[in-house]
Amino acid sequence: LQPVEIAMMPGAEFYSVWGGETLPKVPVERPVAAHQPFFPGPGGSRFGIVRFPPASSATEAELDEAAVNALVADCEANLPGLIGAFDPDGTGMHTTSTVDYAIVLEGELYLELDDGAEVPLPAGTCVVQNGTHHAWRNRGSVPAVLAYVSLGAPT
Repeated sequence: LQPVEIAMMPGAEFYSVWGGETLPKVPVERPVAAHQPFFPGPGGSRFGIVRFPPASSATEAELDEAAVNALVADCEANLPGLIGAFDPDGTGMHTTSTVDYAIVLEGELYLELDDGAEVPLPAGTCVVQNGTHHAWRNRGSVPAVLAYVSLGAPT
C-alpha cells in the first residue's frame, strides 16, 4: 500500500486498505476498494491505517488566508471529505456519522474527548467510537500507528 500524505499534517501517513458504499456480497468476485469520500455514508465502510508522527515533529506557524486555503485544497484533493469533519478552530477535534473500531498497533496515542479529558491508549488498546466528538494526539517521541474500521451510520 502506498500512503497518502497531506501538507496540513506533515509526517502523517494515511493508508486506505479497503472500503465500499454497500455491504459486500460473498464471494467478492471483483474487489474494488472505494476510498472516496474519506468517511463512508450510511451502509458503507472503510478500513485504514494512520501513522501519526510524534508531537515533537509538529510545527506551529502563523499562516495567511492563502496558505490556509492551499492546505485545505491539498487535503481535499488527496483525502476527499476528511477536512469537512473537523472543527474549524484547528484543534483536530472532529465528529463523523460513523461507528469506528480502532486499535493502536504501535506507539501510544491519546484520545481527547469533548470535555477535554485525554485517555492514554498504549499499543494494543482497542476503542469503539460512536459518533464521538474527539481528536487523536501523539504526545510521544515516536510514531504511533492506528488501524481502524469505520461503518457509516444514519443520523
